[in-house]
Formats: sequence, structure tokens, C-alpha cells
Amino acid sequence: MFYRFAADGLVLFHLLFILFVLFGGLLVLKWRGVMWLHLPAAAWGVAVEVFHLTCPLTRWENLLRHYAGQEGYADGFIEHYLIPLIYPAGLTNGMQLVMGSVVLLINLLVYLRLARQWQLHRAA
Repeated sequence: MFYRFAADGLVLFHLLFILFVLFGGLLVLKWRGVMWLHLPAAAWGVAVEVFHLTCPLTRWENLLRHYAGQEGYADGFIEHYLIPLIYPAGLTNGMQLVMGSVVLLINLLVYLRLARQWQLHRAA
């Protein structure tokens, strides 16, 4: 029972991490210190999508599910949990590149705005 709850908790953490990768830059606009957590998280999120890396959280979840007597899954977190909700078909390489590009674009826009704010404050 413990391993099942741990695996479910890890799924929740994984989802929150993905949301932080996507939208954490918005937190930086309010709390600049978050930038030091968000930049490496965003870089990791882009790298996972663009280079088709396997996230260690997926491996850990599968291991916990195995210990709980459940079956893990062969694909990644996004393919297993999110893609069935968002896309009716399977994840393709092109889709992953688009997703990675969206993460990069959202965060570039946020950090460009932040850099502009810093320049305006410095000039004043």
C-alpha cells in the first residue's frame, strides 16, 4: 500500500514539475529568486522533449509500482498520462519538438520581459 501511495504521489509531483517548467517563469516575475530553480528545470524540460530523454521520475514511479505489485509502463509520463487526455493519437517526434518549442518560447518571453524590467529599473 505504501509503494502505491508513493507512486501516486510521485505522479502528482511529476505533474507539478511539468507545470513549473511551463509556467514557473511567471512566478519569477513576482519572486525573482525562483529564477534559480526555474532556469535549470526549464532547461531540463526542453532537453527531455527535444532529445527524447527518459525522465528519472518515470523510472522511479515504475519501480514503486513494481514494488506495489502493479505494472509500470514502457513510455514516458507525458505519453502515459497527459497525451491520452490531450491528443487522441500517440506522441510523435514532431509533437515532442513542438512541445519542447512551446516550453522554450513561453519561458523566453517571460525572461525577456524580466530582463527588460531590470534594464528599466537600472536606467531609472
